[in-house]
Amino acid sequence: MIYTYPQLYSGVLVKRYKRFLADIQLDTGELITAHCPNTGPMTGVCQVGAPVQVSFHDNPKRKLAYTWEMIYMDDVWIGINTALPNKLIKLALEQRLFPELGSYQSVRSEVVYGQDNRSRIDFLLMDGEQKIYLEVKNTTWSIDDVAIFPDTETTRGQKHLRELIAVMPTSRAVMLYLIDRSDKTKFSPGDTTDPIYGQLLRVAVAKGLEVLPCRFEVSPEGVKYLGLAELIL
Repeated sequence: MIYTYPQLYSGVLVKRYKRFLADIQLDTGELITAHCPNTGPMTGVCQVGAPVQVSFHDNPKRKLAYTWEMIYMDDVWIGINTALPNKLIKLALEQRLFPELGSYQSVRSEVVYGQDNRSRIDFLLMDGEQKIYLEVKNTTWSIDDVAIFPDTETTRGQKHLRELIAVMPTSRAVMLYLIDRSDKTKFSPGDTTDPIYGQLLRVAVAKGLEVLPCRFEVSPEGVKYLGLAELIL
């Protein structure tokens, strides 16, 4: 277990709306409005009536005390809190859980980079003088046993791929897809939702981009790392 949730509360999803809001009926019968920390369309992981888990935050500065953390669909818990993946990966990097990355001495988050110095890489690892640029993408959409990213067109994601291409070959570039569910054993780019992204990913791989499709098991108790999915390009 690399991450343990705070106390969670069970309920069912009533509706998600205005992107950041979700009405949830708790098992106690109370109807609450929870913060939905997911800006995407949540394709395939937003089923009304499905069991969900929310966390409670006793902070008077918050507009909403509850945060929607996960949903139970297809006989598996799926993480939907997109604020959590970078925290998980930082913990995993500190614990050296990804042998594919080799050795590195330091981990820095949100480092400015790119040709215009206006972008931020999720993580910059240093192996002596060697820089390793690592970008993280949360992945929940799937078809059959294949996890897929993105689930909609993402010009921001396209930009990230172009910037990773630009740092090679003088530096290593890594795209890490955090598969936020344990039931998918393969990964592919979403060519039907964003064909440009799929093309850019293949170009980047041909130029040396390293792709780590990482499988995670989500449960109300916490999150475990399961290893790599099969990459299908």
